[in-house]
Amino acid sequence: MKFETPLIRATLLRRYKRFLADVQLEDGREVTAHVANPGSMLGMKDEGLTVWLEPNDDPKRKLDYSWKLVEVGGAKVVVDTAIANKVVGGALRAGLVPALAEYQTVKAEVKYGEGSRIDFLLSGEGLPDCYVEVKSVTLSREKGLAEFPDSVTARGTKHLGELAKMVADGHRAVMLYLVQRDDCDRFDLAGDIDPAYADAAVLAQAGGVEFLCFATKPTVEGVYFMEKLPIYV
Repeated sequence: MKFETPLIRATLLRRYKRFLADVQLEDGREVTAHVANPGSMLGMKDEGLTVWLEPNDDPKRKLDYSWKLVEVGGAKVVVDTAIANKVVGGALRAGLVPALAEYQTVKAEVKYGEGSRIDFLLSGEGLPDCYVEVKSVTLSREKGLAEFPDSVTARGTKHLGELAKMVADGHRAVMLYLVQRDDCDRFDLAGDIDPAYADAAVLAQAGGVEFLCFATKPTVEGVYFMEKLPIYV
């Protein structure tokens, strides 16, 4: 996935109200950028960090900049959570996920469960429908280890239960974690942050939900789908 316009470098001043951040551009101007990330952004929002913004001239948008990447400890990390689905959607359609490559049709944002939408519904002749939930992974508290979630996520726990129900109904279900930083080579659940989510993951796996994890390479040009990573659930 490539960014629509070249990113520009800035310095983070503060992130607040979940979806806003004040930054200083290289010319010294201070501007407010949109933050497309409702999570805690643990370890990614300290004052002084180098950030990368995508400028826009769309009159319908209230802000002229969107925060896309942050540099943490030498690693580039994706801030915009919507990028995960764009990257995975492209990978699925290109057949880059070996376990799912036989599916011919990929539909995004399909209603299912109790008032939910599945990120991707895959279908193919002679194959059970496959429900794919995607989670953007940005937390790393130990060298080389990516973790999810970075805060309590009741919504994520609900999704795991709904995936398990799809399996019980005769479908296939996949929980796909996308590590959106370039300094990790393995993945685990952050059970100390959200024990309920970790427990739900174990139950979902026991119920037949498949768990996959893939790396990405975030750059100022775009975010690229990479190799499969070992996952511990």
